[in-house]
Amino acid sequence: MDNPNRTIFDKSSSGKGGYCLPGASTDVSNHIPEKFLRRKKAFLPEITENEAVRHYNGLSVKNHHIDKGLYPLGSCTMKYNPKINDKTASYPGFAGLHPFQPESTAQGALELLFHLKELLAEISGMDDITLQPAAGAHGEFTALLMMRAYHIKNGNPRETVVFPDSAHGTNPASVALAGYKPVQIKSSEKGLVDVDALKEVMNENVAGFMLTNPNTLGLFEKDIIEIAEVCHSVDAQFYMDGANLNALLGRVKPGEMGFDIVHFNLHKTFSTPHGGGGPGAGALGFKKHLSPFAPVPAVAKAGDSFTLDYDKPDTIGRVHGFYGNFANLVRGYTYIRQLGLEGLRAVSKNAVINANYLREKLKEHYLLPHDRVCMHEFVISADRQKKKGIRTLDIAKRLMDFGFHPPTVYFPLIVSEAMMVEPTETESKAELDRFIEAMVQIDKEVDENPEMIKTAPHNTPVGRVDEGKAARELNVKWSPEE
Repeated sequence: MDNPNRTIFDKSSSGKGGYCLPGASTDVSNHIPEKFLRRKKAFLPEITENEAVRHYNGLSVKNHHIDKGLYPLGSCTMKYNPKINDKTASYPGFAGLHPFQPESTAQGALELLFHLKELLAEISGMDDITLQPAAGAHGEFTALLMMRAYHIKNGNPRETVVFPDSAHGTNPASVALAGYKPVQIKSSEKGLVDVDALKEVMNENVAGFMLTNPNTLGLFEKDIIEIAEVCHSVDAQFYMDGANLNALLGRVKPGEMGFDIVHFNLHKTFSTPHGGGGPGAGALGFKKHLSPFAPVPAVAKAGDSFTLDYDKPDTIGRVHGFYGNFANLVRGYTYIRQLGLEGLRAVSKNAVINANYLREKLKEHYLLPHDRVCMHEFVISADRQKKKGIRTLDIAKRLMDFGFHPPTVYFPLIVSEAMMVEPTETESKAELDRFIEAMVQIDKEVDENPEMIKTAPHNTPVGRVDEGKAARELNVKWSPEE
């Protein structure tokens, strides 16, 4: 029986071949510097063309992806990506663009970017948009640089940025990278911002307050208007981490909740490809008092044509090599135009319904730290199972045997043995029920067959790995010499 884990070199045998390119008509050594020429022939496998296709198709189905099964990765919105997005991004007029070609020859692309800005401004309630940031953390960093420029212009650069203990880990990292001192406040017993704790640290030395709403527990901040007033009382900028914007589409606008600036993850909320570290696409919305400090160039309309505007004397400068990750901006634009306002409203409605359905079904089997209606995601805990010797990591490994990607584990840090679950709006009730059955089965195994969980996964190409060693001794390259 053929070993499914054989490498392509194991399948190689001398004399086999697939498609062959004709030989070079000239001596390449006359055109390529000697230091770049090979000293010996490349070690390549000898296989037929259909063997190569089958081999790489086989590899593709070993990886978990959204087209294969549920991917309930909390706060990351791993949802179905309509294939029409890829089709529009691959149109020759878009895919064939060069960033250095004259603006007059890229009017269609610039028009699309301009209208995408208008759409995002309408969705967020913001006055202006930049599409340059590459993704979420890059958007955070850009926002913090704009805050700094704003406060410097007003005569006080300020020193600190505040965030709750439920914040995404990128928030404090971005704060430090932007040159500010991070200040963390504790959440209340209800899992929300403790407004009194915020008031204690808020002063004219605070540049801004960073908040995710709904927060990382999947809960909507009910005191949001008061929080905005506390920030604005000392002119601290109120920043919204838009990682959970999926829950608000078509229903609530960040600009109407008092936020001054918000980042978008187009690769989450607007269904561009997400996973494997990319590709990402971000955007940043802001109120008009921050507009002078936005990155350049800005896409603008001049009469009947579109242009890139560099005329911003107070700008923080360029934050991307060119104007954003263009292909993913096209995908995001396509997604928004396909759905329209009613479609976006349905996205948030179904995301919230799906999350609450799972929450209700699982709370009998797993600890629910905050038993109240959630938004698009929720957090459960394996504290009960831990007392019997099974930890969250074990449950995550076992879940893979049922064909599901594990949810986010051990985050947020304020919940012991946390599992953050986000089903998204694109999963059917039947698929959610299948996930529930798997989680209930694992809970039964805690008592009946704990060894099955401790040794999981059993049905994956690679068994249980040592995460600590994998992180410290990263080796992602295989060499035939090995």
